[in-house]
Amino acid sequence: MRRAPALLVVALGATVAAACGPAASPSTGATTPAVAAAGKPARVKLSEKDIYKAATPAVVRIESQLPGGVAIGSGFIVDARGLVATNLHVVAGASKIVVQLHDGKTELQVASVIGYDATHDLAIVQIQSAKQLPIVQVGNSDDIAVGDEVVAIGNPLGMFDYTISSGLISQIRPISADVTLLQISVPISQGSSGGPLFNQFGEVIGVTTGIIQTGQNINIAVPTNYLKPLFHQTPLDIAAFATKTHDLAEQPGDGQQREDDDVVITRKIPVLPTTVYSGCKKPEQEDIIKGISDAIELGAPLYNAGTRKGYEACYRIYEGASIKLEQSVACKGVSAVFGDGLLRASTMKSYKEKAWALRDAFDALIIAQKGGASGGSSGAHP
Repeated sequence: MRRAPALLVVALGATVAAACGPAASPSTGATTPAVAAAGKPARVKLSEKDIYKAATPAVVRIESQLPGGVAIGSGFIVDARGLVATNLHVVAGASKIVVQLHDGKTELQVASVIGYDATHDLAIVQIQSAKQLPIVQVGNSDDIAVGDEVVAIGNPLGMFDYTISSGLISQIRPISADVTLLQISVPISQGSSGGPLFNQFGEVIGVTTGIIQTGQNINIAVPTNYLKPLFHQTPLDIAAFATKTHDLAEQPGDGQQREDDDVVITRKIPVLPTTVYSGCKKPEQEDIIKGISDAIELGAPLYNAGTRKGYEACYRIYEGASIKLEQSVACKGVSAVFGDGLLRASTMKSYKEKAWALRDAFDALIIAQKGGASGGSSGAHP
């Protein structure tokens, strides 16, 4: 059985771009913050102004001392005992983490990390405060839908100014069996990574994670339900956390092209008969093509960034889509094409080659569904 891939998201800390949505949620324990409960009276929709006023005191600025320099991001307090949620890439490998509270003056050093999740780029750290800390209400991210209005609060460019921006849930993207991401129209700026994404009721339903730059910006958030398992992990002191996550931290020179520089891509697009779709009705065929197109829309811009991390991120997205479709489609011929593509990719040494191996399979299926014939060619952008 193939292992479900870890997702890498190009995320924007002030000085880092890191490798990086809902799993089955464990039962809520004593250490898990309260979430919006079912069975209560209808919730009241809040204005952006009301959300900002109520939630901003619980939004924080995070500064981490990393092996490659200083990273700056945002976070939000989820428990009055000082539990702060943020992106893992903001704190991974840090020897020192400082949280600055809303008053702009109070700086508290993180003593321990309650839990972290590299697959979903999430972490929960703990600070100690002599005074009662404000918290945000964490909602159920499974309840959101495309078109829902959302609001983000963060510190763009690492500035301590608590900017609010609003938009919509543009798409809910299942990347693999283990990862779903929220594509949002809300602008996410440098330094806002790790900040809260609120629904119309003032509940946090996402952690703003990053941006993919194409002809238009694609902004990404991670559903908050992925935070739940982190409360049940064994806490780590900062030294132990820094050691365990050292390889996840940005190092000097990361993000630059390395062993992939000299790789020459030769397209090998399989020539498939239209009968490869036998067993799948027209709507099912369209769903397959949509799954492929969604993966390309999300993965190609990462590849086109021209970095090793971008190549790997693109490949992971293509891999996740291929595994999901291979296992779910009714037409055995299409399933076999995905399986062959994954097998071919596993023989490649570089992520650049791996991404193209799966893109070849994607293009072959697109061409066959249109009733055309395919041929091999060279390409620069998968």
